[in-house]
Amino acid sequence: MKLFYCDEFVLPLPPGHRFPMEKYRLLREALAASGQFSADDFCVPDAATNAELARAHAPDYVRRMECGELSSAEVRAIGFPWSPQMVERSRRSSGATLAACRAALEDGVAANLAGGTHHAFHDRGEGFCVFNDAAIAARAMQAEGRIARCLIVDADVHQGNGTASILAGDDSIFTFSIHGAKNYPFRREVASDLDLDMPDGTSDAAYLAALADGLEQSFARSRPELVIYLAGADPFEDDRLGRLKLTKQGLLARDTAVFSACAERELPLAITMAGGYARQITDTVEIHTNTILLARSMLDTRRAARAMHA
Repeated sequence: MKLFYCDEFVLPLPPGHRFPMEKYRLLREALAASGQFSADDFCVPDAATNAELARAHAPDYVRRMECGELSSAEVRAIGFPWSPQMVERSRRSSGATLAACRAALEDGVAANLAGGTHHAFHDRGEGFCVFNDAAIAARAMQAEGRIARCLIVDADVHQGNGTASILAGDDSIFTFSIHGAKNYPFRREVASDLDLDMPDGTSDAAYLAALADGLEQSFARSRPELVIYLAGADPFEDDRLGRLKLTKQGLLARDTAVFSACAERELPLAITMAGGYARQITDTVEIHTNTILLARSMLDTRRAARAMHA
């Protein structure tokens, strides 16, 4: 199972910044120490090209981002100080989702150990998101002739507003977002193809019941050939920005539901990490690690089943 990472491309942040940038390195190290992956499974992706970015973003936005010509208001909305390293990091993170999609179409499952930047719009970034990797990757897979239809399952605790906006009116890419009802973005500009708003304090059972219904609807309506899954760690009960009350066991059951739905339909799956802001960063890293280890285990099960029926 291929794991694409870009934590070596460091985005410099001021002291005390609330974004837990180190989680990506810690996640890669935890997976490397798990004994479930070889050194060859860990891959540094190419940066997304201007042509790839332009399928989801305005060329002028990409140019101004590259040249550092964003207004101070645009930089504030993103939440990161502009730097050339930020641009390169964002290109690599999008490139990792592109690579994970290509690998998933070959192998069944692959992951970007970052990504899930679903608040980036066609012509602007916001909410710690510069480029929208899921939209970029879905459009790239279509442009490369690998798929015609895609499903994006967004289980970050925040609505995937940028993804919904970029892909609005595109019937070939279905957007499903399950998120906190009273969380960022507080003013909803656009709806996903399917939005499920969870009340504050939603626990495992209620969340999983809603997810099961949402997945059933999404697969029936989208008829996808590829699934991109944003496996946010921020629905966790001790997340600083979450407001939901899922346990680690509940989050693992969430991942199991998504992975099983793909396996039953023999659909390739590309996983991204999306958000995670637990009070203890070790909790966020553990949740992301559990997601990837479960994906590896279920991929092995899929391969064994295929071999038995060959």
